[in-house]
Amino acid sequence: MAEVKIEAIICDFGGVLTTPLVESFMAFQDQTGITTETLGKAMQAASEANGDNPLFEMERGEITEVAFLEKLTDHLEPLLGHRPEMHRFKEIYFEALEPNPEMIELMRALKDEGYLMAMLTNNVREWEPLWRAMLPVDEIFETVVDSGFVGCRKPESRIYELTLEQIDRPAETCLFIDDVLVNIEGARKAGLNAVHFQDNEQAIPEIRAALA
Repeated sequence: MAEVKIEAIICDFGGVLTTPLVESFMAFQDQTGITTETLGKAMQAASEANGDNPLFEMERGEITEVAFLEKLTDHLEPLLGHRPEMHRFKEIYFEALEPNPEMIELMRALKDEGYLMAMLTNNVREWEPLWRAMLPVDEIFETVVDSGFVGCRKPESRIYELTLEQIDRPAETCLFIDDVLVNIEGARKAGLNAVHFQDNEQAIPEIRAALA
């Protein structure tokens, strides 16, 4: 049981308030024939050539989506033996993503119970209209911290500090929810309470227990 009363909920977007992100990558594989394994190898090669993962750069808003796809295509070409067409990456990704009604309803209920509500997402600047259209984001969350606009991403310590500054709450009064373990570890390191979302059946009781 938390010694300090939880006052604020900080929730991730993709994979928590939506269906698992892996489903989007599987849809991309189905539609393009590029396996997730090949995509991973290309990303690894791009990271080594670049000195940083281009996905992380895009999520920090350091490079555009177009530049990211260009880098990825450059490294997919030698693996595939041809230059793939990547312009529908975003459309395929979002077509496969569905809202997670149970978690959205929980967030709405927590807001009604008086918790301060914030969203902390690793996202892409150009994708903002697409993901915001999926959920009643502004109805539920007073604060939205989007990596694409703040120049840092989870699990970098700065993004947790920034979120706490924006909601003006100490870390120990916040509960962070994310589906990526490394982001949970980053949050705990920053002093936040955290629940690692794996599915609704596991996470919803854990969140309720953390708030009890």
